[in-house]
Amino acid sequence: MFRTTTSTSTAAQPGTVPDRVAWHRPLLALAAAMALLAIVSMIGLVVDHREVTGLPLWAKPLKFSLSIIIYSVTLAWLIGLLRRGRRLAWWAGTISAVLLLVEMVAIVGAAAGDTTSHFNVSTPFHAAVWSIMAVSIVTVWFAAMVVAALLVFGGRRSGAALGDRARTIAIRSGIVIAIIGMGLAFLMTGPTAAQLDNFQGIAGAHTVGLADGGPGLPILGWSTVAGDLRIPHFVGMHALQLIPLAALLPELLMRRMPVLRPERTRVGIVVTLTALYSGVLVLLTLQALAGESIVRPTVLTITVFAVLYLSAVSAITVILVPGVRARRAEHAGQ
Repeated sequence: MFRTTTSTSTAAQPGTVPDRVAWHRPLLALAAAMALLAIVSMIGLVVDHREVTGLPLWAKPLKFSLSIIIYSVTLAWLIGLLRRGRRLAWWAGTISAVLLLVEMVAIVGAAAGDTTSHFNVSTPFHAAVWSIMAVSIVTVWFAAMVVAALLVFGGRRSGAALGDRARTIAIRSGIVIAIIGMGLAFLMTGPTAAQLDNFQGIAGAHTVGLADGGPGLPILGWSTVAGDLRIPHFVGMHALQLIPLAALLPELLMRRMPVLRPERTRVGIVVTLTALYSGVLVLLTLQALAGESIVRPTVLTITVFAVLYLSAVSAITVILVPGVRARRAEHAGQ
């Protein structure tokens, strides 16, 4: 079930990759399949110039395949770190791998048929495909919650496998925020008022304030003229990678910056960055729901973001100052 890598220590040390990682093989196999699909999709972008909802036909398979690669590799690693509930986590990961593959079959099939997969209920067949996709992704969401619960409530033994406190907090908070980000997709699934007034076989939308298919960012397709719920969904999901990476950076800088060596300092930085990330996610969600474009923020949005950013910078400064003073005092006494 697992591919295990071991070392002589029992817990990860700062600046090192946690040992005894039993990689989840079905998720790694899914990542390999998605890597091949990403290549095929990139070729499709070059040779097939058809469009759906204003975007290249193969942009969606490419985006989803890359996203699933990142998600499945990360989840395979996290499941491998668990010391309790590993069998339950294995099944959660395996179900996720199977259903994400089902999701991609539907997306690629729709692309090959020159149509859209999401929100498409224009025919009984398309409605059935969309229902299968909806059930699949909801199940994947619940499976992620199982893994999150095992990581958060796995006790000291699992915590030791994750690493020191800073890394443990980052991994646990990252997966919790990622689950929230995945859940934001439910905001896209209800039919809009315009769709109810003039039903055209589409029930649900990414864009708030205008119909899907207007001007958008290249490849990503995020609306440049209205709100877009894909943005907080994307940012939330990838907390699973970005927050742990934010914890890893101070570890890598410890040798050159001794002020980062105390665990409490790195814990404070991770907590601050997690709070900043959460605040930005809330802001992006409210911005999208208000129908405001990501590239045309209001003064209020800019102000709130500036307050969040400056608060985080101030907090990290306060965290680092005692260490800086201690180092200066140490050098002065030598």
